[in-house]
Amino acid sequence: MKNMLVIFTLLLAATSLFAQDPVVSDGDKYKILFENEKVRVLDYKDQSGEKTHEHSHPAFVLYARAPFKRKIMLPDGKSIMREFKTGDVLYSEEQTHIGENVGETPTHVIMVEMKSGMGMGVK
Repeated sequence: MKNMLVIFTLLLAATSLFAQDPVVSDGDKYKILFENEKVRVLDYKDQSGEKTHEHSHPAFVLYARAPFKRKIMLPDGKSIMREFKTGDVLYSEEQTHIGENVGETPTHVIMVEMKSGMGMGVK
């Protein structure tokens, strides 16, 4: 019985991790533009008032294609307000959050997610 509980817990954890991929949790907002073994490039769009499900990103670079304002809610209950102008760039360490467009304009960004073990060498 103890083994069954361990297996169930591991399956639940694996399912939970998979569900946190933003392309899965919010496929109506995220589109994969490019992906290889080192990076994944996402196009993200939403409208004013829209909110994402909780999801995770590895370390990433974000490029704002349009001005927007959003609230980022972290799992520990803290919130971050972010406001971007067209052309702004942000680097972030890995993060799990819920995002909400609290501005009056749509959000449109390009995100480049770094995959773990990404080599830093130049070829």
